[in-house]
Amino acid sequence: MRIKQKPEDFSVKESYRFDEVASGRYRVYLMDKQKLSTFDAANRLRDAFGLKPGSISYCGLKDKQGRTEQLIAVDGADVDMQEPDLRLKYLGRTDKALSSANITSNRFAVTVRMLTQESIGPLNVAAAEINRLGVVNYFDSQRFGSLKHGQGFIAKDLLRGDFEAALHNYLARPSELDRSDDAKVKAFWRDNWGKWDARVPFEGTKKYHRVLKSLREHPGDWVRAFLQIEADYRAMLLFTYQSYLWNEGVRRYLQELLPREHLFPMKYQAGTLLFHRDADSETLNTLRDSTFPLLAPDSLIEDPKKRKAVDWVMGREKLSLEQLRIEEAPRMLYFKHEERPTVIVPHKLVIGRVQNDDLNRGYLKVNIAFTLPPGAYATLVIKRLFHFEYEEDSAQKIREGWYTPPEERDGDEAPAARPPRGPRRPAARAEAPRTEAPRAAARGARPASQAPRRPPVSDSAVGRLAQPKEAPPPAAAPAAPVGFRERQRQKKDAKVQARKEQAAKRPESRKKK
Repeated sequence: MRIKQKPEDFSVKESYRFDEVASGRYRVYLMDKQKLSTFDAANRLRDAFGLKPGSISYCGLKDKQGRTEQLIAVDGADVDMQEPDLRLKYLGRTDKALSSANITSNRFAVTVRMLTQESIGPLNVAAAEINRLGVVNYFDSQRFGSLKHGQGFIAKDLLRGDFEAALHNYLARPSELDRSDDAKVKAFWRDNWGKWDARVPFEGTKKYHRVLKSLREHPGDWVRAFLQIEADYRAMLLFTYQSYLWNEGVRRYLQELLPREHLFPMKYQAGTLLFHRDADSETLNTLRDSTFPLLAPDSLIEDPKKRKAVDWVMGREKLSLEQLRIEEAPRMLYFKHEERPTVIVPHKLVIGRVQNDDLNRGYLKVNIAFTLPPGAYATLVIKRLFHFEYEEDSAQKIREGWYTPPEERDGDEAPAARPPRGPRRPAARAEAPRTEAPRAAARGARPASQAPRRPPVSDSAVGRLAQPKEAPPPAAAPAAPVGFRERQRQKKDAKVQARKEQAAKRPESRKKK
């Protein structure tokens, strides 16, 4: 199964409320964005209209991979933007900045793709379980992007008092999965750490301007430089670690309440989550009515089972609640106690008609819509519905899924088919095998034991497939990864060689004079 293959596959619309005040200083807009995080959209508006940091407020963060509508408020300025991926609609004025109190719910519409008949079969049973049991209100993988991109929990660096490490992870730790200018900027500072007067030759450096200015003026003052990061983003760095502690605590709490046979695991970005597939009525009522704390130094936990779960988590992290303090900047960097519902029940859950998947031939798709309270993750509902086959994409899978965009291919090169991902197609829907343009030949041959079976290739197809007639002998071990330019050069050399071989086989009368 796959979600978010297109922005339209994942749609979110906020249900909001705000007190309209005609003379209010805050202009309220409905922001429609796609393929942009809330931070990215706010930064673009600030750069376009010269706004100060903190001048744009919103009710919550929305997913980058999708199309979302959310409320924003701009302090003291009229703005307008009508671009393909970011549009604003003016709604009125108010006298207060927006916060989570201004949102009542989120309505989601999700298209799930690459399904088989075996995937559709258990869907109604899973939906009935969700309606009866609810879904554990974990923070999902989107919250832990810093782990996916190799930065780790920056909050841990702050708790240790190592602000240089925190700043290095923020500014100079490029992700191998990110091919944007931002990754190039981070790679530059990784290679030039401490050379603050160096000139960055990439556009993405604008977002780090205040941090770099502080480092140039006060080199070695890591605390001052770190505090130049935008306040909302600093808070999110702490909240990411707090979310992890919450997930681990609730996972342990479920083990205290339910027998092992009533639970099943599911991998996610930060480890493993546990979901319940059954519960007696008393335990079910306890879960539905309970909350679990987002931990802070002032957290007081009276329930003995919750206290036991918290002690287990903090013991594993080698911390106490009192140690959740950042002494160097206690007023600007702090953990805030908050109660979060343990279980949520999606409202108005609707499963649409099963259709043929227009993006993945031979597969099926289905549209699923539901409403969640603020702060709940729609992806968890989808994972719970398809828990019997869902798998989290690892960094390796993401890399393997990359392919050369059409604009980067040679003009006469046939596009290589993207390798299928997800479950195999059922036999009834199997198609004739396709012959792919063998890009693997440029990256190095596989061992014979791993070589996939392919139909025989005729001599006339050699030039079209852009490879020599005779494949090179299998190597003893997989070759080291080759860069993009080297692969392109090897492909061109292979095509030239193939054309020479074909030209040599032509009758003398057909050769050009």
